Amino acid sequence: MSATTAEVEPFVHPALFYRGARQYLDGTVPFVREGIEAGEPVTVAVPGRNLKLIRAELGEAAAEVRFLDMEEVGRNPGRIIPAVLWAFADLHAGRRVRVVGEPVWPDRSPTEFDACLQHEALINFAFSGRDATILCPYDVDGLDAGIIELAEAAHPVLVDGSGARTSAGYAPERVIRECGGPLPEPVDADVLPFGGDDLWRVRAFTVGHAERTGLSGERLEDLRLIASELAANSLEHGGGSGVVRIWTEDRRVVFDVSDSGHIADPLAGRRPVDSRQRGSRGLLVTNLLGDLVRVHTGEGGTTVRVYFDVP
Repeated sequence: MSATTAEVEPFVHPALFYRGARQYLDGTVPFVREGIEAGEPVTVAVPGRNLKLIRAELGEAAAEVRFLDMEEVGRNPGRIIPAVLWAFADLHAGRRVRVVGEPVWPDRSPTEFDACLQHEALINFAFSGRDATILCPYDVDGLDAGIIELAEAAHPVLVDGSGARTSAGYAPERVIRECGGPLPEPVDADVLPFGGDDLWRVRAFTVGHAERTGLSGERLEDLRLIASELAANSLEHGGGSGVVRIWTEDRRVVFDVSDSGHIADPLAGRRPVDSRQRGSRGLLVTNLLGDLVRVHTGEGGTTVRVYFDVP
């Protein structure tokens, strides 16, 4: 089994459907070696257990590859495009890059699966026209059939034990829409409406709740910054007011900020922004610092929900 595909466009984005460690290695290692032999910069960003498998199979060639543990760098799927994929491509500007990226694995929660698949679909738009090949492995035995079906819709090329083929169900816009649907209502959330002079209230409200659940130190400061940035976005772009809610859920502090605004750009918060552009960094900061971020936006308004793991 090979993950090589006919490169009719600068960007190639195959999904690799594998069963067991042998198929996983047969699909990923030749792909990595082809990149090395072609002189392409290669990075492998997969869960730790699979990272070890690929590194061992490559042997001495592993020294030519950049390895990243996706359980760390991709804990929040919204961070992967700006902090992993674009960062690597921009580091090698002017050269074709090759990536093995595995953001979906069986231990993910249902909320994380939606975020992962939305991310996978957005890659097609983020890298359109760029010289890159990003191979995304999926454990067919460990993942639900519905996830595999959405993976087929998020990738234009599919690779499995029988070879490579065009995805008949390729429809990334559908994946973005379905995985970005309305968020479930929280249970027992504390609620604070806010307006023009209330940023300090939003910070105090969210930080006070998070402290009581055990969040502390640098992570508490990250939460404070995100809450402030999102509320400021609501004041500037979301109609001048908003509502923040905060609660605990499965050993996580969760809060969201809702307003009447609409986010038109599906890559908002996932692309580098000019630091001189006022009010432009809120969603990017949220994705870079949050443990999980979900966004639902439509004509009726926008909700940005952020999860922080409590040690």
